[in-house]
Amino acid sequence: MISYEEFALHELRNWQERMLQPPSLADRLARKAQYKLNSFIPEKVHQAITAAIKQMVRAALFGAEAISRKPLEDLPLQVRERLVEERISFYQKAAAAEGGITGAGGILLGLADFPLLLGLKLKLLYEIAARYGYSLDDYRERIYLLHIFQLAFSSKEHRRKVYLQMVDWESQKHLLPEDIHQFDWRTFQQEYRDYIDLAKLAQLIPIIGAPVGALVNYRLVKKLGLTARNAYRMRWQEARL
Repeated sequence: MISYEEFALHELRNWQERMLQPPSLADRLARKAQYKLNSFIPEKVHQAITAAIKQMVRAALFGAEAISRKPLEDLPLQVRERLVEERISFYQKAAAAEGGITGAGGILLGLADFPLLLGLKLKLLYEIAARYGYSLDDYRERIYLLHIFQLAFSSKEHRRKVYLQMVDWESQKHLLPEDIHQFDWRTFQQEYRDYIDLAKLAQLIPIIGAPVGALVNYRLVKKLGLTARNAYRMRWQEARL
C-alpha cells in the first residue's frame, strides 16, 4: 500500500499535466467566437462589469472576515485534506440550494445568482487556505486565491499562463506589485464570464431553471474546491524540496 502523501503526489502530477495542456482546435475556435461576441459589447459596458466584479471580489475576499480566518498549524496532509473535503461538501450543498432557489425565480432571481455564487466560491477559497495553514493577513496569499479562481474558471490558454505564474510561488510572490489595483481585473472578469455564461444560461429559463441552477452550482463549486486542493498540494510539495 502507498502512503497518503504518495497518493496525493500522484494526483498532483496528473493535475499539473492537465494544467499545461495546450488548447485544442475546438478550444481555439470557441475562444475566437467568444472574442468576437465580446467585441460587440460596448467598452463602457466592459468597464462597468469589470468595476462591479472587482468590488464584489474585494468585498468578499479582502474583507475583515477573510483576514481574521485562523490558519491551522502542525497537521499532517491527510488530516488537512479531510477537513478541506468537509468544507467543499458544505459549500457544494449551499451553492446548490442557492442555485435552485434563484433558478426557480426565473430571470430576475437568476441574475441575483451571480454575486451570491461568487461570494460562496471566494469564502470556500479562504476556508481552504486556512486549513492548509496559510494566513490571509498577507495580501499576497489573497492574490494566490485569485490565481486559483482563474485556474478553475478560465480558458485553457489563460489557465496555462496562470499556472506558470503559480509555480514556485514563494519566489513568484515577491514580484507582485504592492497595489492590488494593478491586478488584471479586466481579464479576470472576462475569463470568468466566458467560462460560466453557457453553463448558467439555462438557469434563466422558467421550470428547468431550478434543477439546472442547483446542478451547475454544485459542479462549479466542486471544480473550484478540487483546483484549490491541488494548488495547495503544489505548495506543500515545493516546501518539501
